[in-house]
Order: sequence, then C-alpha cells, then structure tokens
Amino acid sequence: MQNVTLNVQGMSCGHCVKAVEGSVGELEGVNGVAVKLDEALVDVSFNESQITLDKIKETIEEQGYDVV
Repeated sequence: MQNVTLNVQGMSCGHCVKAVEGSVGELEGVNGVAVKLDEALVDVSFNESQITLDKIKETIEEQGYDVV
C-alpha cells in the first residue's frame, strides 16, 4: 500500500472535490482519496501493484485540474 499527497491546482469548490474524489475513488486499486481544498492537496492511498501513480495523476488532469 502506498500513500501520496499530490498538489492539485484549479480546485475551488465542493463540485471540484466531488469530481476529484469521485473519479479517483472509482479507479481499481485506489483504497482512499481525500481532497484538502483549502491547501490544494489530494491524499491518495493505493495498491501500487494494481495502479500507477501516473494513472492517478492522469485521471485528475482529465477532470480539468493540474497536478504539480
């Protein structure tokens, strides 16, 4: 199990939180995701044998946000 915190720019409201948590949370291998809107951070817990960090970043970017 791996835990990472990503800096995600462009999130500004509850809809943004739902979009990121919903899309990342649905990925196979992701065990948990939590957005800290005020800090522009996304905590993700995932099984690295099932999904890559790059795929998680790609999924966030597909929602219209920038992972820096």
